[in-house]
Amino acid sequence: MKNPNPIRILIVDDHLVVRIGSRSMIDTQSDMIVVAEAANGREAVALFREHRPEITLMDLRMPVMGGVEATIAIREDFPDARIIVLTTYDGDENIYRALQAGARAYLLKDISREEFLNDVRAVHSGQYRIPPAVAARLAQRMPFSDLSSRELDVLRLIVQGMSNKEIGGALSITESTVKNHVNSILAKMKVNDRTQAATTALRRGIVVLQ
Repeated sequence: MKNPNPIRILIVDDHLVVRIGSRSMIDTQSDMIVVAEAANGREAVALFREHRPEITLMDLRMPVMGGVEATIAIREDFPDARIIVLTTYDGDENIYRALQAGARAYLLKDISREEFLNDVRAVHSGQYRIPPAVAARLAQRMPFSDLSSRELDVLRLIVQGMSNKEIGGALSITESTVKNHVNSILAKMKVNDRTQAATTALRRGIVVLQ
C-alpha cells in the first residue's frame, strides 16, 4: 500500500535503460514515487520547476546541459533542492564540482539497491551522503592545485593533442606564453609531462571529452 505522502522523485539521465532501472527500484517502495523523467539537464530544470520534486536523481554527463550546470540552475531558484548525483564517474574533480554546485549526495551507479534506497531516504530527511570510496577520491584533490581559466584552456588543447605552437595560434598568445602555462600546469598537477597531464585531466574529470 502506497504511503499517502511519498517522497516525490525526478530522474535525470540520458540513458533510457538507467531511467527504467531507477524507476523499477523506486516503484517497489511504498514511500517513494517517480513524478517525472528527464533525458538532459535542460529538461531537468524545466521539469523541476513544474513538479517541485523532493529528490532529484541527477546524472553528470548528458547532452544539451550537464548535471553540474543543471544543479546550479535549479538551486539558483530553489536553494533547498535536494539533488543526488548518480553517475559512473568517480574522478575527484567531478565529485568536487558536483558538491560545490550543491548536490547533497554523490552516488556511483554500481551502488547496491539497499544502499541506494537508504541514501534517498537519508537525503530526503536532510542528511548528506558521501560513500567512503567517493570520499577517498575527493581526498585526492590536491589543495592549492586549482588551475586558472587560461591554464584550463591550454590543458583542454593539450588533451586534444595540440603542440605549443598550435595552442598559441588557437588562443592568440605567443608560444613562449604557452610554454609558461604548460610549466605551471605540470607543477600544479604534480605530473612530469604533457602526456601525464592529459591522462590525469581525463581521469580526474578536469577535462571532459565531448
